[in-house]
Amino acid sequence: MTRESARATQAAHHSERAAGFTLLEVLVALAVLSFAVVVSIQAFAGGLRLLKLSGEHQDAMLVADQKAREIVAPTSGGIESGTEGPYTWEREVKIVATPDLDVEGRTVKWRMWEVDVRVRWGDRRQVSVATLRTVAGDGDRARQPQP
Repeated sequence: MTRESARATQAAHHSERAAGFTLLEVLVALAVLSFAVVVSIQAFAGGLRLLKLSGEHQDAMLVADQKAREIVAPTSGGIESGTEGPYTWEREVKIVATPDLDVEGRTVKWRMWEVDVRVRWGDRRQVSVATLRTVAGDGDRARQPQP
């Protein structure tokens, strides 16, 4: 063989080796791809869990808002409770002290009431809604008929 033909043969072998991947390169590429797939699946599953929790929270807020709006004519009656599907609710209605509205010698024209609603679900999940209502008259005090 001549020197030129030996160089041509070496160049051909070298170009053949450079054209493919080694086993180590393929294994590293598969490891990186596997890691990326696992991370993507975990992120997607985390997003689904947060979406479910967000829906439960929204449903609990709707129950709390509904129970707060059910009070049209407030009366002091302690704590009421009940269930709506998977949600357990408690409602407390109490009068709010308003010294500037209670003037001695004058009939009470307005009363302020606080309505607190707590909704629980799951092991430790809870939302609360509090609202104030202004009601004409004495509210839960007995009304005197007008002569």
